[in-house]
Amino acid sequence: MGDINPSKMPGAKRKKRRDDTDFTQYAEGGEVGLYANINAKRKRIAAGSGEKMRKPGAPGAPTAQAFKQSAKTAQR
Repeated sequence: MGDINPSKMPGAKRKKRRDDTDFTQYAEGGEVGLYANINAKRKRIAAGSGEKMRKPGAPGAPTAQAFKQSAKTAQR
């Protein structure tokens, strides 16, 4: 099989961000972590975004290992 002809490839569409994420944490050297992402999503849901939290074990949901890792790197 050969490469796909570029004229047959679908055009990329940029999606508008669904939140007003503040990226100053990156500039200050801090990284946005798991709990920051969870809290941001809860705020969007409370504001009526129509999103839902994923159930534990669902594809894309944080794993138990992700929570353990974030507890190690938590900023207190």
